[in-house]
Amino acid sequence: MQRPSGEPRSQQSETSTHATLRRASLPGLLLAAALLAVAVALAAVEPFGGSQPVELALQMEPVIAALPAVEAAPPRVELPEPEPLPHIITEGELEQGTTLSSSLARLGVAREIAHLIAAELSPYFDFRHARPGHRFRLDQDEQGELIEFVYRVSSTSGFRIVREVDGFRVLREESELVPQPARLAGVVENTLYEAVVDQGESGQLARDFADVFAWDIDFQRSVRPGDEFQVLYERLYQQGLDGVEEYVRPGRILAARYEGAAGSYSAVYFEPREGRGGYYRPDGTSVEREFLMAPLHHARISSSYSSARRHPILKVTRPHHGIDYAAPAGTPVWAVGDGEVIYRARAGGFGNLVKIRHANGYVSYYAHLSRFAKGLKLGQKVAQKQLIGYVGQTGLATGPHVCFRIAKNGQYVNPARLRTPAGEPVPQELFSTFRTASAILLAELDAGTLFAAESPF
Repeated sequence: MQRPSGEPRSQQSETSTHATLRRASLPGLLLAAALLAVAVALAAVEPFGGSQPVELALQMEPVIAALPAVEAAPPRVELPEPEPLPHIITEGELEQGTTLSSSLARLGVAREIAHLIAAELSPYFDFRHARPGHRFRLDQDEQGELIEFVYRVSSTSGFRIVREVDGFRVLREESELVPQPARLAGVVENTLYEAVVDQGESGQLARDFADVFAWDIDFQRSVRPGDEFQVLYERLYQQGLDGVEEYVRPGRILAARYEGAAGSYSAVYFEPREGRGGYYRPDGTSVEREFLMAPLHHARISSSYSSARRHPILKVTRPHHGIDYAAPAGTPVWAVGDGEVIYRARAGGFGNLVKIRHANGYVSYYAHLSRFAKGLKLGQKVAQKQLIGYVGQTGLATGPHVCFRIAKNGQYVNPARLRTPAGEPVPQELFSTFRTASAILLAELDAGTLFAAESPF
C-alpha cells in the first residue's frame, strides 16, 4: 500500500500517540503527575531529621489544591431477592349431601389433587364415614402441588398428609384440649339458653348450667325475665388446622349462681376423691337429690299438675296428676332418679309408657313417648338421667310432649313440689379444704374477667 506523500512512518506513529494522549482524561493525568512529583521529592529527603519534609509539604499544597476533585464511585445497588410465590391455602368443611372430592372441586382444587388425597388417606380413613361438619385445610405450592393436607373428623382427632422427599406420609393426630378459665354473667329475658347464646357462647354451657341446678330449679317452669346468672367455667382450646390456637367448646363448670323468682342458688365443683367430683353448695351439702326436677331439657310446660283440668281431646273435666312438657318429637327423655323399669309398653291413652320404681315407695311415669330407648327392658336397672325414650305423640295427645308423673305409695304427688333428701355432703375430714377452695372459686365468680365473645356458636 502506498503511504501519503511527504509523511514518514515515524511521524505517523507520533501523531497517533499525541491523539491518544489528548483523548486521555486531564484530571487523571494531573493526578498522576502530582503523585510522581511527590514520589521524587520524598526520595530526595534525608532519612534522618532536617526540615525538608515540612518545606516540601508547603511547596506541594498549591499543586494538590489545584487538582480537580475526583468523584467517588457510585454505591453498589443491592437488588432484593425475589420473594417466593405464596402458597395456595384452601379451607372448608363438608356440608350435608357433599363429599370431600365435591367440596374440594367446589373450592377450585384440581381433580388429580383430590384423587391423590383420597388415595393417601384411604388406608387410614373410610370416607363412607365422612360426615357434615368434618373440616379440612389444603396447602399447595405455587405450581399447585400438594404440600400438606389436614382432615379433622372431630374437635380432637384427625389426619395429616405431609409431603416428603420420597413421597407422602400420613399422620394420625389427637389434639389435646387445653382449659382456660372464663366467666360469663347475664340477665335472662326469655330463656337461660337464649341468654347464654346471645353472648356468643355455646348452648351447651346453658345445658350444663341447668344440669348443675337440675335438682332445685325447673328451668322450663321457674325462669322469669330479670333472673340473673353467673358462671365460672373452662373454655377448651386446641391447635387449629392452621396451627393457631382456637376455641373448641365449653368445658367443666367450676362455680355457678342463679338468682331469680325460684330463689338464690350457688354451687361449686369439688373432688372428694381424685377424678370423682360433684357440685356442692357453699355449706358443703350436695346439690344432688333423689329426683331431678324434670325429665328433659328445654321443654315448655303445656299443662301443669291439677285436680281439675278439661281434657283437650275428651272434653271432660278431670284431674291431671302430672306435668306435660311440650318439646319437638324425638327429644331425649331420661329417668329422674335411680330405679328399676317395671313397665315398658303401650298403655291406652298414655301411649308408649315407661314406669320406674324408686326407693321409698316412689314410682315415676313417662307417657306419650314416640319410642323407647334402644335396649331398654322390663326389670332393667337404670341410673338417674339415663336415657329411657323420646318425646312423641302416642295415645291421647294433641301434640308432641311427655306427661311426667310421680306417685308415692300408690298416690300421685305434684312433681314440682317434691323435695327429696340431698345426696352425701363433703366428708368432714375434707371440709376445711373444701371451704378454702369454695371461697376462691366464688371470689372468681364475682370478680372474674368476662370473656370476649369470640366463639363461632
